[in-house]
Amino acid sequence: MKKIALILVIAMLPLAGFSQSAFDKFESLESVKTVVINKKAFELFSRIETNDADAQEFMSLTKSLTSLKVFATENPKVAAEMKATVDKYLSSSSLEELMRVKDDDTNVKFYIKPGKDDDHVSELLMFVNGIKDVDINGGKIETVLLTLTGNIDLNKISTLTSNMNLPSELNKAGQ
Repeated sequence: MKKIALILVIAMLPLAGFSQSAFDKFESLESVKTVVINKKAFELFSRIETNDADAQEFMSLTKSLTSLKVFATENPKVAAEMKATVDKYLSSSSLEELMRVKDDDTNVKFYIKPGKDDDHVSELLMFVNGIKDVDINGGKIETVLLTLTGNIDLNKISTLTSNMNLPSELNKAGQ
């Protein structure tokens, strides 16, 4: 009986870590621009004292976040790998499509994992591909993958996007 329990635990370990590491492989690729902010950094943000109302709202929001990962590439091969990884992740997770936006060749897709109520989600995933003529730090970007986890208030997402210079398309997720 102990052997069966041990085998089950070992078999389930990869599934437990999958949501945290499904996209981490893109961090090490040279053709991928990466931003990763972990829970500890969000905790530090939330401790900053200020009298600015907008900044206070931002600090309040960051208390409930556990991670932000942004991966961007101009490499078509890596973009295709990102898409395949997102598709695989979506098929094995409980994320549901929130919305899609198509503008010329650019496709923006939002997915969420429900949270404690209709205004909150525990994960927000945004995948953008087909971007044309966007220049970030001297490089063209074709595909962006963003994942945000925590207790995310969709009504306050615009505060996060403006204060952290995240893609403005995230504002649409709260609407």
